[in-house]
Amino acid sequence: MPKYYEDKKEDGQACGGVREDLRQCLLESPCVLQENKSPKQCLREGHCRSLQMTFFACKRSMVSVCVVFSTSGL
Repeated sequence: MPKYYEDKKEDGQACGGVREDLRQCLLESPCVLQENKSPKQCLREGHCRSLQMTFFACKRSMVSVCVVFSTSGL
């Protein structure tokens, strides 16, 4: 089970749980801890790729829902 479910309040943001998992993954990665690189730089190098793809898919699905609602009134 993802870490964000454990003792966390709902933040109300779309994809907030996946975002939190991605953030934790990056902050706990050897790239950040041992190589002293920024999380952004580690993300570009491919660390936590599966969570990154999950987060982007979640955000993309939110955009798709908004497009459906905005074009349904035409």
